[in-house]
Amino acid sequence: METPKVETDVTLRLERQIAAPPERVFAAWTQAEGLTRWFGPTQEHSVRVHELDVRVGGRYRLEMLHSSGRSSVVFGTYQEITPPRRLVFTWMWENENLKAETLVTVLVEPEGKGSRLVVLHERFSNTEEREKHNQGWTGCLDRLEASVR
Repeated sequence: METPKVETDVTLRLERQIAAPPERVFAAWTQAEGLTRWFGPTQEHSVRVHELDVRVGGRYRLEMLHSSGRSSVVFGTYQEITPPRRLVFTWMWENENLKAETLVTVLVEPEGKGSRLVVLHERFSNTEEREKHNQGWTGCLDRLEASVR
C-alpha cells in the first residue's frame, strides 16, 4: 500500500513596502470604499461589497466581477481586529469547487514614512491552490499599493 503524500508547505506569505501610513493601508482592508478600489487581481475586475461587518465575529462577502461577466464570491468571518496593525479572517469561496476554509492574516507595521504589509494565507489543501492564490493576491496587492498612494 502506497503512503499518501502529505504537502506541508501550504502557507502563502507576501510582503510589500507601501508608501502610505498604516492607518490608510488598514482602512483599505476594512472599509467598503477602500476595497472597491483594489480588491481583484487585475484591472479587468471590479468588486461588489455585499457584506462588511468589521468586528470580531462579523462577516464579509465580496464578489469579484470580471469584465467577461465571470463572477467569484469570497466570504468569511473576522477572527481578530487590532487597528491599524492586525486583521485576521477566514476565507472561503462560495461559487467554486474549493470547499476548504483557509485563514488570512494581514499585518501592517510602520516603516519609514510608509508601511510594511505582510499577508499570510494559511491552511491550503495543496501547493497548487496556494499558487493560484499567490497569483491572485499578487495582483490585488499591486492594486492596493496604487490605491493608497
